[in-house]
Amino acid sequence: MKRYATTVVVGLAVAATVAAVGIAVLKATDAIVGGPSGDCTATVSGATVEVSAEQAENAALIASIAVRRGMPARAASIALATAYQESKLENIDYGDRDSLGLFQQRPSQGWGTREQILDPVHATNAFYDALAKVDGYENMEITVAAQHVQRSAFPDAYADHEEDGRALASSLTGFSPASFSCDLDGGAPSADTELTGTGLTPRADATRKELLEAFGRLSLGGFDADGVNSGHMEGSAHYDGRAIDVFVRPINATNKVKGWAIAHWSVANAARLDIRTVIFDDRIWTAGRDGWRDYDPPSSSGDIKILEHRDHVHVDVFR
Repeated sequence: MKRYATTVVVGLAVAATVAAVGIAVLKATDAIVGGPSGDCTATVSGATVEVSAEQAENAALIASIAVRRGMPARAASIALATAYQESKLENIDYGDRDSLGLFQQRPSQGWGTREQILDPVHATNAFYDALAKVDGYENMEITVAAQHVQRSAFPDAYADHEEDGRALASSLTGFSPASFSCDLDGGAPSADTELTGTGLTPRADATRKELLEAFGRLSLGGFDADGVNSGHMEGSAHYDGRAIDVFVRPINATNKVKGWAIAHWSVANAARLDIRTVIFDDRIWTAGRDGWRDYDPPSSSGDIKILEHRDHVHVDVFR
């Protein structure tokens, strides 16, 4: 990493308020920008943090668990700075003595079995469980709060990653819109397109499942067990069962933050899940294109806020 400067509302066929929204399938001839590095960046208040695809997935997991638990962004900042110092945000199976995983937790110190600690979800929840018991951690310096949890022999080392932790947390918990992007290929290997029982392709259904695992209860739509054949413009990924809408209603500041957390999580996991397009809050990210761009909704009647995807995150996958 480098510093530079779950009850689910499933299968809503297509909500009436979204029926006019057309998600155009981006053509294979879309301009591809340069050669993809596979790296991701978070840019917040002039500070840019660059991470690998693996680091991005782990950072997004740490942030999404904080969001799901209802913890403040400060908690994610502390967790991210800690994981960077301990493992460089990689789920390593070694460490000092019996230390393991993202947070270098030790089975001998009660953090769980080896298998549990090497599960990033278990490890992250264990970290947050311990952090939540630290009175006043929200107002502590990151290094102080981290040391209360970790009991490290080198407590000052956490300070080296405070800026990185803050930038990643602000971006991945949704407080900094359109601030997280990944430089990826504009294509993916062909895959099974036969629709699953949800009406989604296997790729899209895998994304649906992972979104629910990451964020818990979500209001989902844009797909149906019988398929979707109306309500979107010609060529829409919804008709192929490749698209999911995640509703964040009503439109307000709190749901905007949540929407951006979901959008950025989707980008961070795009390489692994073969996600092609993410649209939210009048911005669009596309694999193979350069960062987030302004989104121009297709000409259509209806509520402009819905047309601009201000009440839902659109996620679609490659064919």
